[in-house]
Amino acid sequence: MTFASSAVAGIDPEHPESILVWFDNLIASMQQPGSGLEPWAKILRQQLTDILVTREHGDQQRWLGALKALPLVEGVQCDLESEHLHISSGNGLSDILASQIHTGLEGLIPWRKGPFHVFDTFIDTEWRSDWKWQRVVPHLSKMEGRRVLDVGCGSGYHIWRMLGEGARQVIGVDPSRLFLMQFQAIKFYVEQSKGQVPAHLLPMKMEDVPPKLKAFDTVFSMGVLYHRKSPIEHLEELKGALRPGGEMVLETLVIEGPLGQVLMPEDRYAMMRNVWYIPSPETLLLWCRRVGFRNPRVVDLNQTSLDEQRTTEWMKFNSLNDFLDPNDLTRTAEGYPAPLRAVVIADN
Repeated sequence: MTFASSAVAGIDPEHPESILVWFDNLIASMQQPGSGLEPWAKILRQQLTDILVTREHGDQQRWLGALKALPLVEGVQCDLESEHLHISSGNGLSDILASQIHTGLEGLIPWRKGPFHVFDTFIDTEWRSDWKWQRVVPHLSKMEGRRVLDVGCGSGYHIWRMLGEGARQVIGVDPSRLFLMQFQAIKFYVEQSKGQVPAHLLPMKMEDVPPKLKAFDTVFSMGVLYHRKSPIEHLEELKGALRPGGEMVLETLVIEGPLGQVLMPEDRYAMMRNVWYIPSPETLLLWCRRVGFRNPRVVDLNQTSLDEQRTTEWMKFNSLNDFLDPNDLTRTAEGYPAPLRAVVIADN
């Protein structure tokens, strides 16, 4: 058994260009004739170089050091259908290995989206992303054999659940470099169990994805729309990424109210600076119809609870409890309605 192997062979924290190898398999798959992703393949390596090498994050070397501390484990088993994305070892785990894994994963704190059960370490993330998945998955077309784009994917929890549902390829985009490192930590152990997997996270925004690819069977956008200054442009981007007959899955903040009602915060909403438009459900459906989606429908409405988003040992900063009015949990700290989230499914 190897006790001191790098999480990704050949990665050197002092040479950020070394991590571009993470994306070789994805770029090769994009270059295949008929993939529909050939235009993106032509520019993707340069995009990644600009983000990860030219504009290297100040914490990147520290994060890569945490990744390199993760040891190889024999007999890895991975359950992508488990709510905790359970990774275990059929051979058991020594105290030394368990400690190394725990320390490496701690080096990637804060963990916001999950949860993950990695051998003896339970990563209790800020968000119970499994609860959101449980609300969404009953309404999806069967994922088997679909190519999926997950916009605003966080650290990739839902990417793994999509793969567990049978997706043939999942590409997530999220600009957080820390989310990329967390994803790679989980992927390291998933691939020890399953070999190469068609799951990828790109540290970029939807605006960086070439327009009108028409290459994806399903496009998810969960928790993104209200961060965009132009929600209509975001919906158009999602539609352009879909093949004819594809499916959009949109999850976003809404407010109670009639057609035409939209909340635009004066400044912050639930302590978030970058919240622009929060529509009523009927207004959201109208937006979807106006950009050309067919049969948009609200399939779930859910008031975010203090059990679903909270401070934990793996995310020790302020969370939802700190963002609400302490005397009235139905209002945000600024006096707006507390977070209500809608899931919309629409056909392209």
